[in-house]
Amino acid sequence: MLAGAATAVAVAGALLALLDLGSPLRAPCTLFFLLAAPAGAIGAALRGLEPRGRALTALAGAVAVNMLVAQSMLAVHRWSVRGGVAAVALLSLLLLLPMPLRERVSGKHTQK
Repeated sequence: MLAGAATAVAVAGALLALLDLGSPLRAPCTLFFLLAAPAGAIGAALRGLEPRGRALTALAGAVAVNMLVAQSMLAVHRWSVRGGVAAVALLSLLLLLPMPLRERVSGKHTQK
């Protein structure tokens, strides 16, 4: 139930930022999305680590992804909140895409 609530807050933050809606919840929900989306994707890829190490590594990776996106946008002089949120969402999705393939190759995903 907690994971569902976190997902709802993250999606609300992304939508509030992408749709440029004025709300007092926009900043905290968007910040939560910017940390939770890449951290969730990185944490899913690091299943072999113990929980504390995985959480710390995922959070550090999320900060690194956000810094990479921000630095890239500043370098090309194309800073925008919408673009940053979209780029972080795309990078998080790209980090998650190999997961089903990895499970299939490792044999955890069996066919019936």
